[in-house]
Amino acid sequence: MAKKDKHVSETPATQWLRAHGVAYTEHPYDYVAHGGTAESARQLGFDEHAVIKTLVMQDEKAQPLVVLMHGDCIVSTKNLAREIGCKSVEPCQPEVAQRHSGYLVGGTSPFGFRKQVPVYVEATVLGLARILINGGRRGFLVGIDPSALTSELKARTVRCALRT
Repeated sequence: MAKKDKHVSETPATQWLRAHGVAYTEHPYDYVAHGGTAESARQLGFDEHAVIKTLVMQDEKAQPLVVLMHGDCIVSTKNLAREIGCKSVEPCQPEVAQRHSGYLVGGTSPFGFRKQVPVYVEATVLGLARILINGGRRGFLVGIDPSALTSELKARTVRCALRT
C-alpha cells in the first residue's frame, strides 16, 4: 500500500511496513479474546499454518526477544534456547510483553516495536507463499511475502516448531 494519508487501519506496524516499502494487504476480522490464530484463520478463510503469531519471550537474563511461529504450532523453548545460545527461554508476562512492544497482547505485531529486540522466525514460515501476521491491533492482520521477515525485519531463522 503506497497511501501517504492516514486511514482506519493506521498502526505503528503499517507505518513501519510502508516506510520499509513492504507491500501488504489488510485483513480485518472480529477479534475474539483468547481466539488466537484459529479464530482469525476461521473468520478469514485462511489455513492456520499460514497465520503467524508474534510471541514476545525472554531469556534467562530477562532480555526480550520475538519469535514468529505458525499459528498451529508451539515453540519448543528448549530447542529455541539451544539454537540461540541461551540457557533458557520463556514467554513474557502480558504486561512485560506490552511494555517491550508497545502493543496490547492479542494485537502484537513484529513491525514497529517500541524497543529494538532480536527477532527469530521458524524456518518453515519462509517456505510459505504468503503469510498473515498481526498488523498492530486486535482484529487486524496483514498479508505479506514472508521474505520481508528476513530482508526488512532482519529476523534470524530457527527450527523450534512443535505441531499441536
